[in-house]
Amino acid sequence: MNKLTDDLAYQRPRPMSKGQLAQLYAPDLKPGSAVNRLMKWIAMQPELLERLLQSGYEPRLRVFTVRQVELIFQYLGQP
Repeated sequence: MNKLTDDLAYQRPRPMSKGQLAQLYAPDLKPGSAVNRLMKWIAMQPELLERLLQSGYEPRLRVFTVRQVELIFQYLGQP
């Protein structure tokens, strides 16, 4: 892990860009590839996707809210 991922991984959930969150789950991938992987994982969890949509998530948005980050951690585990 690098300094950014170390700092982000050990803090309470906070608003994060898709890229920041994706890099926590896949620090070995380039940012674009990490985002693609994260979005694929989310799509494979229909209940997570539904709860994200209920929380105001829209696929075109680039930032997850604190609540959305909490939901992702709940379903995918903390990075």
